[in-house]
Amino acid sequence: MTTIRLHNTKTRKREEFIPIDPENIRLYLCGPTVYDRAHLGNARPSLVFDVLFRLLREQYGADAVIYVRNFTDVDDKINARAAQNGRAIGDITAETIQWYHDDMDALGALRPTHEPRATDHIPQMIAMIEDLIAKGHAYAAEGHALFAVDSYAAYGALSGRSVDDMIAGARVEVAPYKRNPMDFVLWKPSGNGVPGWDSPWGYGRPGWHIECSAMSHEILGESFDIHGGGNDLQFPHHENEIAQSACAYPHGEFARYWVHNEMLQVEGKKMSKSLGNFFTIRDLLDQGVPGEVIRLVMLGTHYSKTMDWTETRRAEAEGTLRKWYGILQGHGFGPELIKALTAVGDWKPDEEFIGVLANDINTSGALARLHVLSKGKTPQALAGFAYGMGMLGLVNDWAKIPMFDGGEAGPNVAPAIAARVDALLADRAAARAAKDWGRADQVRDILNAAGVQVTDVGGQATWSPGPDFDAAKLEGL
Repeated sequence: MTTIRLHNTKTRKREEFIPIDPENIRLYLCGPTVYDRAHLGNARPSLVFDVLFRLLREQYGADAVIYVRNFTDVDDKINARAAQNGRAIGDITAETIQWYHDDMDALGALRPTHEPRATDHIPQMIAMIEDLIAKGHAYAAEGHALFAVDSYAAYGALSGRSVDDMIAGARVEVAPYKRNPMDFVLWKPSGNGVPGWDSPWGYGRPGWHIECSAMSHEILGESFDIHGGGNDLQFPHHENEIAQSACAYPHGEFARYWVHNEMLQVEGKKMSKSLGNFFTIRDLLDQGVPGEVIRLVMLGTHYSKTMDWTETRRAEAEGTLRKWYGILQGHGFGPELIKALTAVGDWKPDEEFIGVLANDINTSGALARLHVLSKGKTPQALAGFAYGMGMLGLVNDWAKIPMFDGGEAGPNVAPAIAARVDALLADRAAARAAKDWGRADQVRDILNAAGVQVTDVGGQATWSPGPDFDAAKLEGL
């Protein structure tokens, strides 16, 4: 079994992943608040955890891994959207959940084992709040229930901030019923037209943070393996989750490992509506960008680094996938071939690919390894490449390898022509190594003139025919 290592936000170190129970590995990802379409940044944590889910299933067995991603379906943003549109809140949340499923399916993300909704766990939240009050970690005031931050000495450990720093740097709601400005809401009153439930503190609804603590405990217990989300959730959401859960269940660990992904940019700038570079996943899909291309672009950057969505990267990803799918189709990959490879023990992951991926979910390194593995000339030699494509979610149905609009996926060129391109690329590499820049430029010009799209990743060059591909122009040297 390959050792999996993860950067643990809690300890600020890359650590070996040691499951609490190897036969019952448990993950929790903070899911979306369902009031609108998911934008590109919303997809990143889901794709990071999707790859982690696949890796853990590969190493420990599919039945040994439980993955939970929640839906927040009670929230002031949802209430505001319902009031704005004159629609029932339940209709909005049901529609948005379906949108989210459709979009994540298009990106090749596996459905989690459980997808709990906050509104289905109100009794558990009320019970947890009552317990916190009884233990002196929370208090009731003016129809609210609030967590007393100063009752938990370790508050701020996850984000590495002191309480004073958090007060100075955060938008803290000042309210006369709070004992401490940092105390946060566990329960709040609901007025007319706003969803609410009866509670010991009056008719109201839960605060945001208590939802995940109650749902994770209900499904995964007092201690589970991995929790995560975008790094914007470290404070206050995850900090508050830890405080609630640690005080309610002092004998548990809550989450042993914390995995947080960095944010996203578009063409080098923060994505925002004011800059006109804000778009949803559905916007891209409706513009004809295949979900597999979106996925490949996002996996091309390590989750701990800021990801920059650019048109250049989109085009490169599409070219790479056209070639890769062409290789799979050209060598007959499908259910029957996979069955035959399995029978002789060849349908298995490449050890180096797994080793790279297991080193802190290094998807960019794993993709570089796929570029190398794609050079195989027989189905047996390409088995590790194909297996890796499946593990990264770039092929999820071997009975239907993706094809993009405009024709067959992949190079779809005669073997002799493909061999000529490969020879030119080898010639270019040799010229570069010898610092014969004139020769390298000659080869580059020939490839450009022939409409060959070249992608250099990790020192390996791959290619695909562009829309103006002309094999006759490959004979210039």
